[in-house]
Amino acid sequence: MNDFRVTRTLDEHAADAALRTDVLHGLTRSPKTLPPKWLYDARGSELFEEITRLPEYYPTRAEREILLERAQEIASVSGARTLVELGSGSSEKTRHLIEAMPALDTYVPVDVSESALTGAAEALLAEHPGLRVHALLADFTRPMRLPDTPGPRLVVFLGGTIGNLLPAERAVFLADVRAMLSPGDALLMGTDLVKDEAVLVAAYDDAQGVTAEFDKNVLNVIDRELGADFHTADFSHVAVWNREHEWIEMRLRAREQVVVKIRALDLEVRFEAGEEILTEISAKFRQEGVQKELAAAGLDLTHWWTDAAGRFALSLSVADGIGTDGWAGTPGSTGRAAGSGAPHTAA
Repeated sequence: MNDFRVTRTLDEHAADAALRTDVLHGLTRSPKTLPPKWLYDARGSELFEEITRLPEYYPTRAEREILLERAQEIASVSGARTLVELGSGSSEKTRHLIEAMPALDTYVPVDVSESALTGAAEALLAEHPGLRVHALLADFTRPMRLPDTPGPRLVVFLGGTIGNLLPAERAVFLADVRAMLSPGDALLMGTDLVKDEAVLVAAYDDAQGVTAEFDKNVLNVIDRELGADFHTADFSHVAVWNREHEWIEMRLRAREQVVVKIRALDLEVRFEAGEEILTEISAKFRQEGVQKELAAAGLDLTHWWTDAAGRFALSLSVADGIGTDGWAGTPGSTGRAAGSGAPHTAA
């Protein structure tokens, strides 16, 4: 693959060190927490792909609907010659954008999995022989330097993953993205929108129990990587809608009093019956809230598209004070209505 290269910014031991730190800090605090990124080992990624096909889990279908309908418009208004995808994974959804961008020169997928980067690049180069792929093996939640590629650049952050970050973390993340942008560059971001509580809870606690298995998989990761003796049967999966913060909380609740040993950390963790580990938040958004968060980071929301049912949104924003002839300048050109106010999230 002559048109494929990888720049590695992660130390080969970085993941192990990060897991140790997160488990030690998260399970010795009250309430106990674990970052959602540890849900996604190979098995967790398989389970999440299964989740995206469940009838209750609408975000993936809703976002794909917008991409299929609006890819040409996104390509036209961005004029992008470089497409940067944060947390690219299999790059499946991004294919809709790439196919709509005949002038695209370079695709820059960013992910912590080198195997995912390589697999996606092989598939894309087979479909688009003239495309260059410059992958970054990196953690997109940390500041990074993009490779020198032709502009304008379109940075995409899909799937509603922004909702997994707490508000303060989102502010830092968006500021870091703004720092990556040059005049004429833009950010395309997926956000899940606020909607009926029953619909939201069902999306994160499906009838088949796939999400429960996915949530409990983090315990298997700790057992395997850190020599712990968690038993998934000792915990129940719980999904709760937090009305105050407008986010879903996924938790693992101890069925009874449990003592877990984590050999690699020389740590013993006690759980009282009913005690929980917060494993993920999935914030849901409203258009006005998204616009305010973008503006605080120096980004102007110029386009807002939703699926037909108004469940999910894609927003396009540009660096504050930067414009091209393609930008509308105000939130217009929407999938439904410019003011269809509800925002976003995904696991």
